[in-house]
Amino acid sequence: MNAENIKAVDPEIYNAVKCEEERERSKLLLIASENYASRAVLEAQGSIFTNKYAEGYPSKRYYGGCQFTDVVENLAIERAKKIFGAEHVNVQPHSGSQANMAVYFAVLKPGDTILGMDLKHGGHLTHGAPVNFAGLLYKTSFYGVRRDTGRIDMDEVRSIALKNRPKLIVVGASAYSRILDFAAFSEIAKEVGAYLMADVAHLAGLIAAGVHPSPVPYADFVTTTTHKTLRGPRGGMIMCKAQYAKALDKAIFPGIQGGPLVHVVAAKAVAFKEAMADDFVAYQKAVVANAGKMASALMDRGLNIVSGGTDNHLMLVDLSGLNVTGKAAELALDMAGITANKNGIPFDEQPVTVTSGIRLGTPCVTTRGMGLPEMDEIADIISNMVRNINDSKVSEAMSRRVKALCDRFPVYLS
Repeated sequence: MNAENIKAVDPEIYNAVKCEEERERSKLLLIASENYASRAVLEAQGSIFTNKYAEGYPSKRYYGGCQFTDVVENLAIERAKKIFGAEHVNVQPHSGSQANMAVYFAVLKPGDTILGMDLKHGGHLTHGAPVNFAGLLYKTSFYGVRRDTGRIDMDEVRSIALKNRPKLIVVGASAYSRILDFAAFSEIAKEVGAYLMADVAHLAGLIAAGVHPSPVPYADFVTTTTHKTLRGPRGGMIMCKAQYAKALDKAIFPGIQGGPLVHVVAAKAVAFKEAMADDFVAYQKAVVANAGKMASALMDRGLNIVSGGTDNHLMLVDLSGLNVTGKAAELALDMAGITANKNGIPFDEQPVTVTSGIRLGTPCVTTRGMGLPEMDEIADIISNMVRNINDSKVSEAMSRRVKALCDRFPVYLS
């Protein structure tokens, strides 16, 4: 990445940028919520649109000089509509969290009840966690997974919904590896008279490629990030039924945001165009195949995968049987050149700062071009590390194997 202007102006930031390039080049990134954006996406995000203020919406701006901004935003909207089959799209949310906030503000009042997936079972902060605005502003209730299967029990979801009568049900997760049954959630929402919001931040790329069912036909609102599996810039997006368009747009602006980040909207548009290509579909299929292979390879080596496998891009590894914490595993894997994150498992007895598990995802390594043989190799490295947490010789040996993989499958930054 060319950063010579940064070098001249700010050597300290230049050094941090170059170090980050080296980190991403030389380590295997297995954080499920990360990916490598293309050069075109990076260029759009770093473009001249950084300079532009554009409060409002296309043809209805509060600033002059927005004619090219309107081109960019309209392209992003129309491409997203085509990809997902959505009736209305708002591409201005700065993040997935703000996308969720906008939906809540559009149809709820403080004190209304939300039913979402328990953060401790794989949900997200904005689905009602008490430390988040969702838990502070709204009354919350939660569903989770069964202890014996690690899967959502739709009969239990219905029972909780009937008991709590939420005004909005949230379906989506940040650490759940199985197919989400949007149709079943929709039926429950209709039964209790609730809105249905699907948060597909993790699944958007898979849905765009048709390798995971779409919630668009079933949900009143669909929120997502534009990075993760969608492989765009960091940001958010909301899709909804046409009847909610006015209320939703008003919730974003002037409700919770000022001017959109036009350079990020431009990068979203580029990412959406990339998502319409045939090779994007092939990529998403490879992401899922690689995740399945990695999960089975870890289980073959005696590691426990929550729910017994994966249907998407991620898996949750339960390390409690090895008497290893997620925190210790994260640090050990980093020493070997693998970047992952500690993660709570359902019914975890460890505090959230320690955890009993790690979350692994395959979007980044698949973007690098790795396939099934490499997933087996990575699983073997992970197994060796979590079974030999404090063994420096094992760490050194695994580091060499990681380096060999990174050298064979370079990132565009190299």
